[in-house]
Amino acid sequence: MLIVMDKVATPEQIDNVVKVIESKGYTARPIPGGERVAIGVLRNESQVDDSVFQVLPGVKDVVHVTRPYKLVSREFHPEDTIIRVGDVTIGNGNLTIIAGPCAIESEVQALTIAEKVKKAGAHLFRGGAFKPRTSPYSFQGLGKAGLEILAKVRAETGLGVITEVMDEETFDLVEEYADIIQIGTRNMQNFSLLRRAGKARKPVCLKRGMAATIQEWLMAAEYILEGGNTDLILCERGVRTFVNHSRNTLDVSAVPVVRQESHLPIITDPSHAAGRRNQVIPLSRASVAVGAHGLMVEVHHEPEKAKSDGAQSLYPEQFESLCEQAKAIYAVSGNGEANSL
Repeated sequence: MLIVMDKVATPEQIDNVVKVIESKGYTARPIPGGERVAIGVLRNESQVDDSVFQVLPGVKDVVHVTRPYKLVSREFHPEDTIIRVGDVTIGNGNLTIIAGPCAIESEVQALTIAEKVKKAGAHLFRGGAFKPRTSPYSFQGLGKAGLEILAKVRAETGLGVITEVMDEETFDLVEEYADIIQIGTRNMQNFSLLRRAGKARKPVCLKRGMAATIQEWLMAAEYILEGGNTDLILCERGVRTFVNHSRNTLDVSAVPVVRQESHLPIITDPSHAAGRRNQVIPLSRASVAVGAHGLMVEVHHEPEKAKSDGAQSLYPEQFESLCEQAKAIYAVSGNGEANSL
């Protein structure tokens, strides 16, 4: 349930509604808006009797929320959520481009790629310090040393950095270094990790599981918002299907569906969906056209020598072309203005 307060409701009236909600054994979650405050009623096991709240001073309306994901839904929060990382905004009619290698391999590699993607138009830098790999014999990342390299990238280029966290044990360390904390597809339903992300002081990027429905994905996001962290970005990265022409199938239809269902910004990762370099730019164009708030793309200056996912990494000159095309498509898509490229 969502209790909508009148525009002229006083702080005392809002506090009183919160107290009444909590006296019933529910959890109250005030949601400030542009013109008025709304208060979400959470942890109710059955439908709440709205007559108790309709008569309280300052209450304008009571709305029953029909979605199982409440804090994530537009019913609870009609206005788009905007994520800010330094001077970069994600959401609110902005196109944000995130680029970098799959894995941080060395300081020279990371700084070389960071300088190239920034010059081409990237707003944020991606790079894995901890790498979840299918094979235990594959490169697992540099760990803390990789995080320290990411910090140097930020210091020397001014680009904010996003990197993946794999478990609760290393969460504090990743949170210390990252500007955005990524939860990967294999951890989408790692509920203890989601709860920890809900306590984080940094924005979180939640990738869709490779076999997850949109509802399951949004319910996973609910864990993070319920924990108190409202700075959440959703990332569509391809789902597993029967095709063999790409690694996964990028579900571009998920973008308009999520934008209708949720106020959270949604980006896509065409690199992990395709698994093949020649598909990344076309899938990026499609993502922008259907309304994605951003792209996360893998770029490597020497992909043939990459320790992870070189086959799907764009060359810097290809990434430069992608940025030009994405900006042009976004300009005519009716979805908003592109961030400065």
